[in-house]
Amino acid sequence: MDVSIIIVNYNTISLLVNTVDSVFEKTEGVEYEIIVVDNNSSDNSKNILAEKYGYKITYIALSENIGFGRANNEGAKIAKGKNLFFLNPDTILLNNAVKILSDFLDSNPRVGCCGGNLFDADGRSTHSFARFFTPSIFEIFDVLFKNLPKKIIYRRNIEFNYTNKPLKVCYITGADLMIRSNIFNKLNGFDPDFFMYYEEVELEYRIRKSGCYIFNVPYAKIIHLEGKSFQNDYKKIDIFFISQKIFIKKVYNSAIILIIFIFFHSLIISRMLIFFLKNEKRSYWIGKYKLLVENKKKSLIYSIQEYIKSNFYEK
Repeated sequence: MDVSIIIVNYNTISLLVNTVDSVFEKTEGVEYEIIVVDNNSSDNSKNILAEKYGYKITYIALSENIGFGRANNEGAKIAKGKNLFFLNPDTILLNNAVKILSDFLDSNPRVGCCGGNLFDADGRSTHSFARFFTPSIFEIFDVLFKNLPKKIIYRRNIEFNYTNKPLKVCYITGADLMIRSNIFNKLNGFDPDFFMYYEEVELEYRIRKSGCYIFNVPYAKIIHLEGKSFQNDYKKIDIFFISQKIFIKKVYNSAIILIIFIFFHSLIISRMLIFFLKNEKRSYWIGKYKLLVENKKKSLIYSIQEYIKSNFYEK
């Protein structure tokens, strides 16, 4: 089998049906299976999917919500495809993206994983990949200088590929990530320490360390509906910072953590001073500071402080 499409569901049945419909409508010329892993939802997804698709979908019902990465690992355990396509339930394929991405992997043995160009509900380009890991020294340096370094280096192709040519990137967003199954299994899949967020970043970090490349393939086109409610969903923000903290500890050494800590403080302080007379922007940066400092155990600043303390002061 060419591709195993793995979709994790948690109370998103209405979105999930649209995703599956788009797969059946757009995918041709490739042998594939669809595996839905349900994180103990209460949306009657099992019955709805069985009635609508029957044997066309393999359904795995979990007894609890174990998170995004671990649920994908469960799907991968029974997958038969030589390539694994981790697809979010809030996506809609606009073309034969499954075959396009699978053919690209098959034709480029040094590429470990790839993904397509993502669009929002209005057809506008949206976050599809990253050119560097975040948080990082370059990211904070770039923000301090109003994103000018990033624009000079990458021009328009910072998180969306406008070149219409495959582009080597740092990592692909987890919304549409296709990985060779042999590499996924060799690396033991997604790290179970992550509940949600950063699990695909950490996995792709290990893929890069293994010597494989990561590519965006722009002619694979997919709508991604996520992101509009994130800024006001403090539960998701908390989970995000917890995962960021885990990622930092797994990837960065103490010297890098110290530099990021200094740069990050410089960023927040400079922005609060720059926007001192602009209430809305000043409030944004003050709010960001409070979120990261008052909610210490889940914050980037706390994780950096803790890392510095354990590496510099407690030895």
